[in-house]
Amino acid sequence: MWAVWPMWPLANWGLPMAKPSMQHAYAVIMAGGGGTRLWPLSRQSRPKQMLTLIEERSLFQIAVQRLQALLPPERILVVTSQQQADELKTHAPELPAENYILEPQPRGTAAAIGLAAAALGQRDPQAVMIVLTADHYIGNESGFHRYLEAAVELAQAGPLVTLGIEPTFAATQYGYIQMGASLGEFSGYVAHQVKRFKEKPNVEEAEAMLASGDHVWNSGMFIWTIERILQEFAEQMPDLHTTLQKVSAAWGTPQFDEVIAHEWPRIAAQTIDYGVMEHATNVAVIPAKELAWNDVGSWTSLFDVLPADANGNLALHPYHHDLDSHNSLIHGASNTPERLIVTVGVKDLVVVDTGDVLLICSRERAQDVRQVIEALKEKGLQRYL
Repeated sequence: MWAVWPMWPLANWGLPMAKPSMQHAYAVIMAGGGGTRLWPLSRQSRPKQMLTLIEERSLFQIAVQRLQALLPPERILVVTSQQQADELKTHAPELPAENYILEPQPRGTAAAIGLAAAALGQRDPQAVMIVLTADHYIGNESGFHRYLEAAVELAQAGPLVTLGIEPTFAATQYGYIQMGASLGEFSGYVAHQVKRFKEKPNVEEAEAMLASGDHVWNSGMFIWTIERILQEFAEQMPDLHTTLQKVSAAWGTPQFDEVIAHEWPRIAAQTIDYGVMEHATNVAVIPAKELAWNDVGSWTSLFDVLPADANGNLALHPYHHDLDSHNSLIHGASNTPERLIVTVGVKDLVVVDTGDVLLICSRERAQDVRQVIEALKEKGLQRYL
């Protein structure tokens, strides 16, 4: 049975500590999602993290390579599905094959993180997990590394740690974290107690939280020791913890495939936010500034990370001809690169042509693409998903 990390009193958090070694730090990249808000380019067979939206590298390649100045490849792990693993391996051949941790079926981020914790517990009982996603854009990579070093230092003192993003507008598409008392500096950055998590707010709530000055966006990046997160699973998600114990006991044995195939479908799907973070004690946040962070969560988010032309257009297709259009995004199918797309006098549109699907929507409704996905499922049109 896994050891349980004792709870650290809040009074101890702000004490000066020597900067820790990163020798027990491991990155775990979550790469199993579908990125449905970037449909129809993002599909079940080729989800968002495999796309080359921002540059000539896929989002997954960017996520792996920005870690390599901080961690060696053998300490970068990927949690994904069997269906996605083979292609992801071609995107990052420098990662050892055994560093791909495969979920039999998706069961939410709590189970995926638990499976990674079980794997790391076998390798290094002193491991500190840096949980990241495969599809975020971070423009300031050196700053990102410094924040992660500070978070590892703080996590080794006991709390669950998250990085918060300094909000720049009253966003309704992100979750928020309310910051409490200061816990002192860690590697030069101030950390705070977490008072509460707030899921995606309405406009009025978002404006109030932005004005308060004590809220940050929830980045979905978490840092904690193996022992600490397993303690939380034991206390808050005991059924998942029991399953992880069985899987861990079978790891590396001939019975492993049979055990995980039997146990995994029984797990109730849940996110790490709802399953653990919202009810945990000893949670800390480090507010991160000037990271140029974006979760690339919709077509309109590309306007924040790519340069537009003089009319505010993003033309992501070589054969696009425009006449007096403004603030619109045009993306053409890679399998028909010479297909001509013409826009005349349009404004604030998203136009995405994939060959079998043509999406035309207003920029302000780009988040609603998810509703289209649900409608296609109900109509049995899975071939377009």
